Amino acid sequence: MFEAVAKAMYDVRMRCGANPSSQHEPGRRARRELEQARDRICEILGAKTKGTDTDRLIFTSGGTESNTIALRGLAPHIGSRIIISAIEHPSIEATAQRLASLGWQIDKIRVGPEGTIDLGHAQELLATSPRPALVSVMLGNNETGVIQPVRELTSLCSAKKIPIHTDAVQAIGKVEVDFRDLGVTAMSLAPHKFHGPLGLGGLLISGGTNPEPQFFGGFQQAGFRPGTESVELAVGARVALEAWHEERAERTKRISTLRDRLEQGVAQIEPRMQVIGAESQRLPHVSCMAFRGLDRQSLAMALDLAGVACSTGSACASGSSEPSPVLLAMGLADDVISGAIRLSLGAQTTAQEIDFAVEKIGLVCRGFPPL
Repeated sequence: MFEAVAKAMYDVRMRCGANPSSQHEPGRRARRELEQARDRICEILGAKTKGTDTDRLIFTSGGTESNTIALRGLAPHIGSRIIISAIEHPSIEATAQRLASLGWQIDKIRVGPEGTIDLGHAQELLATSPRPALVSVMLGNNETGVIQPVRELTSLCSAKKIPIHTDAVQAIGKVEVDFRDLGVTAMSLAPHKFHGPLGLGGLLISGGTNPEPQFFGGFQQAGFRPGTESVELAVGARVALEAWHEERAERTKRISTLRDRLEQGVAQIEPRMQVIGAESQRLPHVSCMAFRGLDRQSLAMALDLAGVACSTGSACASGSSEPSPVLLAMGLADDVISGAIRLSLGAQTTAQEIDFAVEKIGLVCRGFPPL
């Protein structure tokens, strides 16, 4: 989290510690801070905030809850079939499987070895009965960084008046994301991905869309997600997103340059390494490297001891020893999947840290005999 974010959160907590739903003056002051933060986030993300049929941002506890509300709240009252991609985040996959256990039909769009969804297959699924109640495809993959053709998919869905949700958690704060330009019905976000606070997420929904509530007992956020909102978390999210927005071009260029430096440096010293999704358009901060013939979990543990933090898949499922469902869906070779790790960069990553990581990765790989 950026220091400026922490300071802004502390300041607003000290000034506006009242419940933003209260009618007294301290409560109204807190409400103003909350709604100003909400409106500013919507504005930066290209949502409609003025006039009729405005878009709405529902604050949640994080990306997982936002994704769950999207699938369970946008679909159950209008159908019995959902289409997702084969490379979705575990929060989408698990929610879809839960719906399947309740009798829903879940279809998955195929993905090619380059990491992008097959739009031709998507079109086939959209034309199949029963009519889908919802389509959900992520904007940028959390393991490979590959950007998905969501805008093109939206055009296909719009022609059939099928609502579409995109999990943009990994993309927002890394690349330009414009809600109205994407044309989606709903979009998930999580501020901790762009140096904001943990514990807050958001579901941006288009005007006129009314998701079915998944929680009950309050009137907050029009009843769609009741519960007392956290003013300081909302303000922290706003400050973090504004920081990205102000320096977005420079930050994107800088992080992607560092990512390339990392990949090129490792490639020079470790010939067994290949970058997964390298031929596709990718998010600037994610690198999925496969070390053919090496064991990914042993590699991750050895790198951790050497001072390099990496994962073997989604952080939400990194405790699992199972192969990555994303890489399996891409149809990659077994020795590629078994040797794949993910490294991520942030706005505070330095060239010195990149060079340190390259050196340590080389040393660790040389100490591992092939499987």
